[in-house]
Amino acid sequence: MLDKADFEQVSNVFPLLQEADPNLTREFRENGFPARIPAGKDIFIEGDRVDALALLVSGVVRVYRIGESGREITLYRFGQGESCILTANAILNHGAFPAIATVEQEAQAVMIPSEKFNAWVHRFPAWRDFVFDLLSQRIVMMMETVDQVAFHRMDERIAALLLRRSRAQNPFLITHQEIANELGSSREVISRLLEDLAEKGLIRLARGEIEVLDPEKLEVFRAL
Repeated sequence: MLDKADFEQVSNVFPLLQEADPNLTREFRENGFPARIPAGKDIFIEGDRVDALALLVSGVVRVYRIGESGREITLYRFGQGESCILTANAILNHGAFPAIATVEQEAQAVMIPSEKFNAWVHRFPAWRDFVFDLLSQRIVMMMETVDQVAFHRMDERIAALLLRRSRAQNPFLITHQEIANELGSSREVISRLLEDLAEKGLIRLARGEIEVLDPEKLEVFRAL
């Protein structure tokens, strides 16, 4: 159950609760429960039974797959004010979780039991709209991932990742293995391509750190 302070905090992050049917807000408070999940913790792994949906109040969760070769590829991340479409889909279809969801930054969440999640989809239009909006947004993101993997060269994808990360912080901490995991490649391939970018003077490589030296030229390289 959520106390008044917890509910107010969640309402600030999920605006649908501010104008929802009073019955939904009452049941949300009665059935939702707060959870704090440390960084590095797996929320679900492939094949798990899904018994609750996490609505993130803070933190970041990475959702990814591991292939038979052991390589990882990131499907998407979700953070404050968001949730996981694969969790929602598993609940709606009474199926198992098809990937791995791991907390990257300590997460504060409200957990909604599966049976309530399903019941609210049928009973409350505001909740149903929230779920379908969530599904549509993440499906677009996953299609972008498929597009990147299927139709773009690995060096283009690395350049795009470096540009995206450098806009938030430059230099930034990341390892070659983490880039490989993100993009579904091997560390050896990523290291070779990064060294090529460094030789061109576009980036600077250090242990566990990368600095983008020439974002304009890196953007041109990405678009070639």
